[in-house]
Amino acid sequence: MTSTHGTNRDNPLEQLSLEQLRTRTSTKWVAHPDDVLPLWVAEMDVPLAPPVADRLRAAIDSGDTGYPSGRDYPRAVAAFAAQRWGWDGVTPENSAIVPDVMLGIVEALRLISDPGDAVVVCSPVYPPFYAFVTSADRRIVEAPLGDDRRLDLTSLEAAFTTALDSSARPVLLLCNPHNPTGVVHTRAELEAVVALARRYGVRVVSDEIHAPLVLPGAEFVPFLSVTGAEDGFALFSASKGWNLAGLKAALLVAGPGAVDDLARLPEEVSHGPSHFGEMAHVAAFEEGGAWLDALLAGLDANRTLLADLVAEALPETELKLPEATYLAWLDCRSLGLHEDGADQSIGVVSDLSGPAQFFLEKARVALSSGHVFGSGGNGFVRINYATSQANLREAVRRMAAALDR
Repeated sequence: MTSTHGTNRDNPLEQLSLEQLRTRTSTKWVAHPDDVLPLWVAEMDVPLAPPVADRLRAAIDSGDTGYPSGRDYPRAVAAFAAQRWGWDGVTPENSAIVPDVMLGIVEALRLISDPGDAVVVCSPVYPPFYAFVTSADRRIVEAPLGDDRRLDLTSLEAAFTTALDSSARPVLLLCNPHNPTGVVHTRAELEAVVALARRYGVRVVSDEIHAPLVLPGAEFVPFLSVTGAEDGFALFSASKGWNLAGLKAALLVAGPGAVDDLARLPEEVSHGPSHFGEMAHVAAFEEGGAWLDALLAGLDANRTLLADLVAEALPETELKLPEATYLAWLDCRSLGLHEDGADQSIGVVSDLSGPAQFFLEKARVALSSGHVFGSGGNGFVRINYATSQANLREAVRRMAAALDR
């Protein structure tokens, strides 16, 4: 479904210099000194997509800075889902606007579980899953991924059994596509998950924030499109696909069997997103398709380049090509870098240990530390490759030089 754009002019990842990027004041660029090359937090090194920028400028020029109406977001996501995924499961009646995906997850958990109930996650997984679930007074039960870094049904069934031992209303919090591995769950995998969840009476909430970022060779399957998933929830946002983390807004979508649950969502939850946030996300979903296609072509080229660079310069490590996202999961376990305190800070995104700490100190490259992603993350680092090819080459060069000790 994507078109190919081969020039740097078209590729958003090649349009900003490192000097331009260093003028930014977002977390990615202020967390470390200027001699550090930041390839960690999920922010892309791209300019704002022109349709989004144009929509925001027009609002500023007209003084359109009032309260959001909320009417356009569901329609924009519905049209995007129909065009890109052939799915017509989003309507204004089965959806609600929430401040962002993680807060939407918390609200969904409050609708379908009770304090103290278990929430199953497939580790290693996005660190805020741990922090937000815990702060919502729910308990994490891990179902580790298999050695192939895909969903493991045996592990999942064991986690469901554990969850049911102490929970009346357990929930599976799914990451689809999966962060940090970049795996895109197949329809067959999701059907198996649904069958298992129904057998054990487990409700499912699916985080689908990376859905627009499925790369050539894989196909995104919306969780709610799977037969049997009717009592589930899914969350969508333009945040990752168009680099809009600073313009918060997301959509919580209920399956047909969960619409009555959604009706109990507190009205004040919809007060979180700003008018500019909703406006930016609507513009992205409605008019940002060509820009997204150019981005996907650039990311496809970057993941291949990164794999080649790692194979040549870091042969003791292992990198499997991600199927989605702009995040690569690098296995550094053979390097023998000790994971100090690896079990004490799961979910703390800024915490560093082991190889990530080594590469920051010795190579001046900032990566995400694997241990914060939960069980199975020790000895790994997550690399954000949504940057220029020059920056990727420099990062791997520095990492290889640091290991030449």
